Amino acid sequence: METEASEGCNLDVIEAQRNGKRGGWITFPFISGSTLGLGLAISGAGSNLIVYLIREYNVKSIDAAQISNIINGSMSLAPVAGAIVSDAYFGCYPVVAFSSAASFLSLVLFTLTAALPSLRPSPCSAFGSCESPSPGQFAALYGAVFLMAIATGGTRFTTATMGANQFDRPQERDIFFNWYFIFLYGSSILGATVIVYVQDTVSWALGFGLSTVGSAVGVVVLLLGGRYYKLPAAQGSPFVGLARVVVAAVRKSYIDMTSPEKLNYYTGAVEISSLSTRGAPSQSFSILNRAAVITDGDTHPDGTVARPWHLCSTQEVSDLKSLLRILPLWSSSIFLSISIGIQGSLTVLQALTVDRHLGPHFILPAGSLIVSSSSAVVLSLFLLDRLLIPLYHALTRHTPTPLQRIGVGHVLNAASMVASALVERRRESIARSSPHVTGAVVPMSVLWLVMTLAVSGVGEAFQFPGQVAFYYQEFPESLRSTATGMIALIVSLGFYLSTAVIGLVRRVTTWLPDDINQSKLENVYWMLVVVGGINFGYYLLCSKLYKYRTATDKVQTAAD
Repeated sequence: METEASEGCNLDVIEAQRNGKRGGWITFPFISGSTLGLGLAISGAGSNLIVYLIREYNVKSIDAAQISNIINGSMSLAPVAGAIVSDAYFGCYPVVAFSSAASFLSLVLFTLTAALPSLRPSPCSAFGSCESPSPGQFAALYGAVFLMAIATGGTRFTTATMGANQFDRPQERDIFFNWYFIFLYGSSILGATVIVYVQDTVSWALGFGLSTVGSAVGVVVLLLGGRYYKLPAAQGSPFVGLARVVVAAVRKSYIDMTSPEKLNYYTGAVEISSLSTRGAPSQSFSILNRAAVITDGDTHPDGTVARPWHLCSTQEVSDLKSLLRILPLWSSSIFLSISIGIQGSLTVLQALTVDRHLGPHFILPAGSLIVSSSSAVVLSLFLLDRLLIPLYHALTRHTPTPLQRIGVGHVLNAASMVASALVERRRESIARSSPHVTGAVVPMSVLWLVMTLAVSGVGEAFQFPGQVAFYYQEFPESLRSTATGMIALIVSLGFYLSTAVIGLVRRVTTWLPDDINQSKLENVYWMLVVVGGINFGYYLLCSKLYKYRTATDKVQTAAD
């Protein structure tokens, strides 16, 4: 892969020098360098945010976990907005450049909050009394977070699209995507280890300062490649077409659909077709068919559309129906993100109470525990691609379907919650059998927590790529570029709802007091196991009833 990339890069450099050609492998060093710098910066600042809130802003542990989940949800949702804005209005490069600059400003502000005592509350006293942050101090912190959300929104998915736009051949795009995700995951792991370690062991200001340097390097490298990039014009958002279908169907709610054979439908071509033609909409979600019914004034004499928000083509109606059929399966994956969000934030709180020594001299930062999940994802994807899926195909002559991979992800997610419950039972037992450790370090190795996150990471390796493959396969062609946006929505909803779930648990139970050593975290994990089992049953039902879009698979249910 590396040889092909380097050879392609050299050839494109020569060609670009000859005739000013844009795009190709000459852009790869700039895009990958920018991805590495920005990924390192954002991961280094975001991975340790719970600990920063607790130690430097005197925020209570459970509150810090909830705030972190809201922030992570916002940063997961922002890329959807970034993709829509770049597609509809500005194109990829201006959005990526603007968001990269926002990343730099965000890290500068984070560094100032760590370096200037006036931007943080005073440390807690020896008697346990703590000063709450002032509105101005919170404003500075949340301003940095807001800028980071803009940075994530305009770079995480849009940079990948921008890179793919540089290549004409699908094979070259595949090579680019492989390397893009290597740099993306690699930079996240580096940020969550090296920079978080500096924050925990040296100083927060230096740690955030290193992230600022990484962001600055990413911005400079991106801009240096500006003269080489292809800059396709914005094509307009496909979501406008979906909105038009809904509006047109509502406006034509008066149409009598009891005699559909008497109605004319607009197929998108100049000629008008009747219900008996191939372009007629299906009878599923038939209420939407009104949007394609031609009424007086909807078309020009030549058959083209005169009122776009009154008339849509049968293809646009079918596209919206395809999305509606996918929604039940999509909704069944939201709980997976809820459990992952709760597990991730609570595991950081558990890590602050256990022995994090790895050897006599190294202490694992609590914020770096997420690396175990990310590393498990990378390793599992490699093993799936190179060993497990080929072995499965050799034994069965079949390749696992995307929905089967998602189903395995559901099972492994539940298994990781069981593991977290059992590990917490052990940690809780040690804490309560030793009264002197209340509020202090429990004599238990942090590797137990690493194991639970690793199991969760293996589950993510099955379910998230499976979802991307499923959405790409089943989405209408005009909407396939939004498949990753569906994943972003799932992740963001998971973080938001995990905050709501934790808040609900705190209101109706006594499981989550401020002292984590006096908590009942085990019950929270067992609750996730039970609800996860119910959700898995819902997923199986949805997959059994789902019908594939393609003609060859139309008679086969998704569970087969």
